[in-house]
Amino acid sequence: MPNKIEEILETAAAIAKGMSVTFKEMMSPTVTENYPDEPPKFEERFRGVHVLQRDESGLEKCVACFLCAAACPAQCIYIEAAENTGAVRISGGERYAQAYNIDYSRCIFCGYCVEACPTDAITHGHGFEIASFNTSTLVYRKERLLAPAPPGARPPEIFTEAPSAH
Repeated sequence: MPNKIEEILETAAAIAKGMSVTFKEMMSPTVTENYPDEPPKFEERFRGVHVLQRDESGLEKCVACFLCAAACPAQCIYIEAAENTGAVRISGGERYAQAYNIDYSRCIFCGYCVEACPTDAITHGHGFEIASFNTSTLVYRKERLLAPAPPGARPPEIFTEAPSAH
């Protein structure tokens, strides 16, 4: 008999504990986001639209190593690599991503591409408004993903002929 009474008391205590949490939440103030009038408040770990980062001099961090595309389980990243030369210097490495596309109709925002990147070139931003009725608008190209150049940074130097030495 004492077993049944202990079991009933434990069950009643569990119910009382659960109800106390419920009542505490009912009495706390409601938090309302005034979206779209005010920008939403994101946690730092929020996984939004990707951003291709630049270094402090304005060069692209992506060296077209293809590790992000290889790590992507949805296979939504497409990269075309090109070589940096003396006339064209886009990134700090030997290569740069001439084309970098992410198909957001396939992306699952898992973050594997961000973790795989050895140069921290691709990160998750806080963009979230990507809904569309047309799937062709969900393919974001490099120009749309690229972060703006930092203030004071010069654009990449592209020479049409060899630079002259003075």
